[in-house]
Amino acid sequence: MKNTSIKTYVVVLGVVITGLSAQAQSTTKFIDPANMDLSVKPGDNFYEYASGTWIKNNPVPAKETRWGSFNVLRDFNINAVKGLVEAAAADKNAPAGSVSRRVGDFYTAAMDSLTIEKLGYSPIKAELEKIKQLSNLQEILDQVIALRVSGVAAPMFSLYVGQDRKNVNKYMVQLGQGGTTLPDRDYYLKDDSRSVKIREAYLTYLTTLFGLTGTRPAEAAKKAATIMAIEKKLAEAQMSRLEMRDPYKTYNKFTLTDFNKRTPNLNWSALLEKSKIKGQDTLLVSSPLFFESLNGMLKTVSIADWKTYLEWNILKSAAPNLSSPFVNATFAFNQVQTGQKVQTPRWQRMSQLTDGTLGELLGQLYVAQYFKPDAKVRMTELISNLRKAFEIRIKNLDWMSDITKQKALEKLHAFTPKIGYPEKWRTYQGLVIAPNTYLANLRNAGAWAYQEMIDQLGKPVDRTRFGMTPPTVNAYYSPTMNEIVFPAGILQFPFFDPNADDAVNYGGIGAVIGHEMSHGFDDTGSQYDKDGNLKNWWTTEDRDKFNAKTKLLGEQFDSYKVLDTIPVNGKFTMGENIGDLGGLNAAYEAFKMTKQGQSDEKIDGFTPDQRFFLSWAQVWRGNILPETAAQMIKTDTHSPGEFRTIGAPVNMDAWYKAFDVKPGDKLYKKPEDRIKLW
Repeated sequence: MKNTSIKTYVVVLGVVITGLSAQAQSTTKFIDPANMDLSVKPGDNFYEYASGTWIKNNPVPAKETRWGSFNVLRDFNINAVKGLVEAAAADKNAPAGSVSRRVGDFYTAAMDSLTIEKLGYSPIKAELEKIKQLSNLQEILDQVIALRVSGVAAPMFSLYVGQDRKNVNKYMVQLGQGGTTLPDRDYYLKDDSRSVKIREAYLTYLTTLFGLTGTRPAEAAKKAATIMAIEKKLAEAQMSRLEMRDPYKTYNKFTLTDFNKRTPNLNWSALLEKSKIKGQDTLLVSSPLFFESLNGMLKTVSIADWKTYLEWNILKSAAPNLSSPFVNATFAFNQVQTGQKVQTPRWQRMSQLTDGTLGELLGQLYVAQYFKPDAKVRMTELISNLRKAFEIRIKNLDWMSDITKQKALEKLHAFTPKIGYPEKWRTYQGLVIAPNTYLANLRNAGAWAYQEMIDQLGKPVDRTRFGMTPPTVNAYYSPTMNEIVFPAGILQFPFFDPNADDAVNYGGIGAVIGHEMSHGFDDTGSQYDKDGNLKNWWTTEDRDKFNAKTKLLGEQFDSYKVLDTIPVNGKFTMGENIGDLGGLNAAYEAFKMTKQGQSDEKIDGFTPDQRFFLSWAQVWRGNILPETAAQMIKTDTHSPGEFRTIGAPVNMDAWYKAFDVKPGDKLYKKPEDRIKLW
């Protein structure tokens, strides 16, 4: 994500994918029995009952790692975005510097495979050669910073500018752990068969890429072993993903003088100066112990090995954007991790890359053609209704004191909603894009984004920014901004359709709105006040009651297993599970205020309440490759779709009544065991 304050602390609805707000519907049956498995009792397996036939008929396509409602939207949208970028590329009359010209030039260069193949790895030869000339630790560190500033790579650690979580009106320089390549530190540290297999594939990938730059096989293997050893040490120093969810544990403020004393081999005053950062005397550090370990490694790891490490950072960052041998090697490595059968087509990868690199230029083209103003009007109304419903639910809580309720209501009323796209578009002024220099365009964009980020220092916090591009099918809550954000791409079926009945819209986009609101009151979001500051607003007794309830929710999700053997981590996924539980309850509360919600009139054979819960269920239907499922359990804070389908409903009395779920049914929970949070 481009907004660095959002990058670290944002909580989102689901996987980040893109979609289109004008997707055509093949049927007016928003809840279609043909997609269900009516032979299954809803109280035994609500996921199969709601979506069983659809799941059987929609296996994962070869170019994908999973396939569900999100992916259907993404796939449709990618084709729409393709139309936009191809039209921009073909528009030879677009003025220089215009939105269309810059988008078109970027896509043209990205699709110029003939030139890319001819160049091989020559675009990075000078960078690799520069590494060979380094001779001491200071030069190594200088190059680490140079790679970051120039948009080439980000070795060793992360450095970014974001809001001070205890003083959110101020931007601060922040340091985070990093330096590794595999998706989670456990892949370096554990010896289960999957971790071992991925490490072996990684060594092959390392050796292959070094070999493609002319390194002899024996030397390439040696370099690969060096990289693995360095990254394993960095992984050992890293906090776990679960630990990183603690906003207090990761809030460590230091003066430059004090942090220099803790890490004497890293002169932060000098490093910040070389990072183009001036006038800063304090830092926020998420994991001080990581930097203390890195400080020691700077002396124990040889200069020669650090040079190999820097070479690798250049290689791996460039490999997906070089000639086909590099791209194919990267895909082969990713295949082992995800199980994907065939490479995603180049046009699709480059369309997505255009969105990821020039999102608010492409976004302007997208909004002009596909975003309907009436969707924003309807969305504003829905958000207002959900806020009213959430307020009612807070006031009626039987476990929270009046003093804490008042603080919760103040926070709820302070939420800032953003819908569709930014009020103020980023101009990308100064970013040079040419139609025949693909890798240079990416480098320029990286350097431009870095400069834009550090330019925030000393300025008022920009509250107009979006952390997702307009075509994105997702939504998010930012604790430090206390905002709920819904890009244009999510305002489509199965989340939203202006022609759908209220049950469908409240079970879809209504639950999404409630989900994002609930993030303000989940296990981490609830530690931020109405202004976005990390500050306690709870009584001790109320917080203890909240923690007891979240413990039960964690235990519920711990009992769910992926691939029959891998348990969902209830603590790691806690924020999203609270978002689902609170969000679906609030959406149901709001739905019951509507005319349909107060009736019993059936549509296509289903009552209003049944349609509400079925709408929720069809959002999460899908298939996923085993390799991807195993990886997501380690890296994704969201529970798998099949468990999101049932995780909230089994705690809602209304679901039991809607589907006549009774004792003896597999999903049945006694009324006193049903978890009620928000």
